[in-house]
Amino acid sequence: MTRTRLAAAAAAVLALALSACSTGASGSTDAGSADAGSSGADASAFPVTIKHVYGDTVISKAPTRVATLGWSDQDFALSLGVAPVGAIKVTWGGNAKLSTPWYDAKLAALGAAEPTRYDDADGAPIEEIAKLTPDLILATNSGVTKEEYDKLSKIAPVVAYPGAAWGTPWQTSLEMVAKALGREQQAPAVLRATEDSIKAAAAKFPQTKDKTFIFGAMSTTDNSKIDYYTPLDNRPRLLVDLGMKNAPVVEDLTKGSTEFYKTISAERAATLKSDVFITYTESDADMAKFVKDPLLGQVPALKSGGYVAATNKTDSLGMSAPSPLSIPWAMEKFVPTVAAALDRAGE
Repeated sequence: MTRTRLAAAAAAVLALALSACSTGASGSTDAGSADAGSSGADASAFPVTIKHVYGDTVISKAPTRVATLGWSDQDFALSLGVAPVGAIKVTWGGNAKLSTPWYDAKLAALGAAEPTRYDDADGAPIEEIAKLTPDLILATNSGVTKEEYDKLSKIAPVVAYPGAAWGTPWQTSLEMVAKALGREQQAPAVLRATEDSIKAAAAKFPQTKDKTFIFGAMSTTDNSKIDYYTPLDNRPRLLVDLGMKNAPVVEDLTKGSTEFYKTISAERAATLKSDVFITYTESDADMAKFVKDPLLGQVPALKSGGYVAATNKTDSLGMSAPSPLSIPWAMEKFVPTVAAALDRAGE
């Protein structure tokens, strides 16, 4: 099962400058590499071998037609100056173009072509990707299965995730993508800029430092349970990067687990102690129902007012799929809601 399908299940539970090495897109003129010189790929970096969960992938030369899978690989490529020929449709939190504002802004800055968008709700869209004739497929933060990997590898070299599906830290994805594209020289500047955006948010909102959090999900259609993300998920990881801490109860409940999210009975809501509780929800009205619910309302942060109703899907996606492009957006749009919740709880 892809994480898009897992997210859909979670949604049901919830109700949920560099020049471009561009290539063509649906409705646009196909193009080869438009990047050259020191700003482009390092030809001497090839051939390169990249290890991942399914083995080793050898990339013989600098790619010029890159397709991506997963929620964030397109962002990593674009942050390094490479506009993919294909990327998934962003259906949850995406805009009318099935893209994101941070991707669109970077693409416009590079003057590059729009990618062809394909749907991965039923797994990797192998036939659609094959039509784009890519010479590299990036899937460093995806749910590509071994069967899909084998089929995709007949189209082009595939760089899969290094450990758990959907669990690759954004720093690791950046490193892997930079290596695959021959752009390791550009990666440190991208890394620094991203880390600087996190440091800036931490400085702007000092009340977040060392505060404990639970990033979860409640549902108006099933108030018998509470979902929550584990320390292995990229949402909690990004909050830890900010200087916050996973709630001790979450660390205890997930000790030894390899899952990115788990469920607890609503009857144990009072045990979910943290300074702030973040939950996806469709509306503020739904959040009000959670607060008043005789079971869900026993979550300590809901009683203190220290909760975040994550109603804006785009801002939430910036946390869900962290990348050098989405993280600055999340720091600007999402972190202030966390700080405001902490302020309310402290009143």
